[in-house]
Amino acid sequence: MSKAVSQGRNIGYAPAPEKTCTDYACPFHGSLSVRGKVLEGVVMKDSNTSTVTIEIPILVLDNKYKRYYRKFSTISAHITPCIEVKKGDRIRIGECRKIAKHVFFVVIENLGAVV
Repeated sequence: MSKAVSQGRNIGYAPAPEKTCTDYACPFHGSLSVRGKVLEGVVMKDSNTSTVTIEIPILVLDNKYKRYYRKFSTISAHITPCIEVKKGDRIRIGECRKIAKHVFFVVIENLGAVV
């Protein structure tokens, strides 16, 4: 069982990263469980060491004019040291327990830079 913990836990959404960490709020190497929504978005701010701000586009139908318009939602997510993320990257986040006052999501995987 200790071999599985050192390689990283299988959370079902993404493979475990090669790097290891000692963060308690890591879904792969810690005890944090990921359940609920899984969203994709673009990193807008990465100024904090353990939190990133993500912008998620939402298409909304305007019933009066029968056209779609785009809205954006911003969500704060916890970032672990074993996942490298910078501004402009497209990432996948998963819902978890409350980590801070406004942080309910954790970064699961980096999908690469936005082209």
